[in-house]
Amino acid sequence: MMKDKNHIIRQISVFIDNRPASLAEMTRSLADRNINLRALSLAETRDFGTTRIIVADVDTCSGVLRDAGYHFIETEVLAVEVADRPGGMADVLECIANEHISVEYAYAMIEKRDGSAVIILRVDNIGKAIMALRKRNIRLLTREDVALL
Repeated sequence: MMKDKNHIIRQISVFIDNRPASLAEMTRSLADRNINLRALSLAETRDFGTTRIIVADVDTCSGVLRDAGYHFIETEVLAVEVADRPGGMADVLECIANEHISVEYAYAMIEKRDGSAVIILRVDNIGKAIMALRKRNIRLLTREDVALL
């Protein structure tokens, strides 16, 4: 299913030291190379943080991070349109839960789209999640959609 593959968004998880200015330094290194963040989530432990980012050009971003000496990994996630109203996110999450798919984490994109918010979801079965969301006519963004935001 080539169409499904286009709905799989490449997320970059960057590991940064848990110290003042480390997030600022990482984001500045991207900004200096004209890389615009579409979404960002930060989770931290005592020693380090994991910054999850969505960008239009993953390959260029990866090169910038590699050149700057950052450790990072790529992960496959979904970008799902959610009605910007009470219950919008619950509708999407219930659709996924009804298929016994676990959500590992979720965060919001910076941009909104025509009365909708966009959430990034990491799930334990991405193919099954795509089918379940499509069956309920819940809009999934493509890689091209994300690049154009």
